[in-house]
Amino acid sequence: MIMKNWINNKSYRRYFLLIGIFGLGLFLSCDGLLKENPKNQVFKDNFFENENDAIGAVNAIYAQLNSTSFGPTFGGVYHSTYWVIQGLASDEMNNRAAGSPQDDQLATFSYNASNPTIFDMWVQIYRAIFNANFALDGITDSAIDESLKARLIGEASFLRALMYFELVRMYGEVPLIIEDDAELRPEKATIDAIYTQIINDLGVAISNLPDQYPQGDGRGRATWGAAKTLLAKVYLKTGDNLSAAEMAQDVIDSNIYDLWPDFKDAFNISNENGMESVFNIGFGDANGSISFWEVGQFNVRLLPGELAVDVPGINAQGWQVATQELYDNFDPLDRRRAITFITSTSSGALDDPHIRKYWDEVNEPNGGNTESDFPYIRYSEVYLILAEALNEQNRGPTAEAYEAINTVRRRARFDGTTEQSVLPDLAGLSYDEFRDAVLLERRKEFVAEGKRWFDLVRMDKLSELVPIAKPGVIPQAYHVLFPIPLEEIDLNQNLLPQNTGY
Repeated sequence: MIMKNWINNKSYRRYFLLIGIFGLGLFLSCDGLLKENPKNQVFKDNFFENENDAIGAVNAIYAQLNSTSFGPTFGGVYHSTYWVIQGLASDEMNNRAAGSPQDDQLATFSYNASNPTIFDMWVQIYRAIFNANFALDGITDSAIDESLKARLIGEASFLRALMYFELVRMYGEVPLIIEDDAELRPEKATIDAIYTQIINDLGVAISNLPDQYPQGDGRGRATWGAAKTLLAKVYLKTGDNLSAAEMAQDVIDSNIYDLWPDFKDAFNISNENGMESVFNIGFGDANGSISFWEVGQFNVRLLPGELAVDVPGINAQGWQVATQELYDNFDPLDRRRAITFITSTSSGALDDPHIRKYWDEVNEPNGGNTESDFPYIRYSEVYLILAEALNEQNRGPTAEAYEAINTVRRRARFDGTTEQSVLPDLAGLSYDEFRDAVLLERRKEFVAEGKRWFDLVRMDKLSELVPIAKPGVIPQAYHVLFPIPLEEIDLNQNLLPQNTGY
């Protein structure tokens, strides 16, 4: 019973979100989600008849990452829920949204298995997994061009691996569903089994994905570099630091990517899918050429409402804000501070530092809803993965580890015109000191990019660091996992036992 409304309908699961997403011309009402209409059903046997069908099936997976705003959830996986959870359930963000107790609970670690935001995340991810299973099953047996088939299988495998990586990190043991026609009440799989499947899927992706796509064709699509970097992240999480370092080094040695000289350039809409973008979640509609993307909500949630004085009509709600302690961690001359935060408007100083990094004032001067992509993997993360993995593997930093982290720090010294005398190159650190330095560098580099909770859990720092930013808020040992949603357990007792502490 992975999802309340449609897992009860086995026939509907087979065609799941392929109706009404990528141009089939078939749209269901809310009632249509709960009952079958034989005239509108799409099955593998009658769907995968040509290349456009196969591409559409893979596009339906991507669509679930960004858009698909219909009940019972709002937006796709990375639309808002994902990065809000990671920010609030850490030392990164506080909640300022009135009438949002579920987000208050995340920010204060008082959530339980009934939290709707945690349930929302579970639902969204499994939707994408069902779409991936449908695509992989149908494309594998289709009679389309073999080179296109291989690429599409690589994309779908990457996306399924990505979704299971999110699930296993957030919820621990979860059902591992890799067949399109799965059991209605699946049992939980072991952590090892889930990671084995993730690694296998990424192996398929690495073997079949291109380094790049033709100009204009690949925005938001998975590449070889994205698969390699995701596998590096997987190995880092599982403690295989040697393999993590090897994967990251392969991406660096490929010379496909580079850092923009100015940190600000990484968030310019005109640079999306540019040299620093390893994998973006696309928003907007690519100038009308893609029908399933929609605008993102980064600026709606993060920019302060006080901006309405300066930008009339701006849709800025300021629902989530940075912790003061996060802002205070930045050297004033660190370029990332000025680009990441806004602390005042023409009306005066703000009560909290707000996060403004996604607002490209040149291309979207009115702010609010944005076509800015969500930067799931930027090239700077590849360097920091390498630095962390080498330090862990060798129980102390190597010359290559120093070079990796210092590469990121050097870029942060550049103020857009000149290099400032801040953030000196690191040297002479112990294993623990370098480990803390990497964690701090990741904190400054990836504000509001959905990484902080994962980083604190991976480095066993959640209970130590959160109370510093949020006095009186003390995560417990069991907060290294989120609870399995109660609605799912009510429908499927095979999801028991519940995660410890909930």
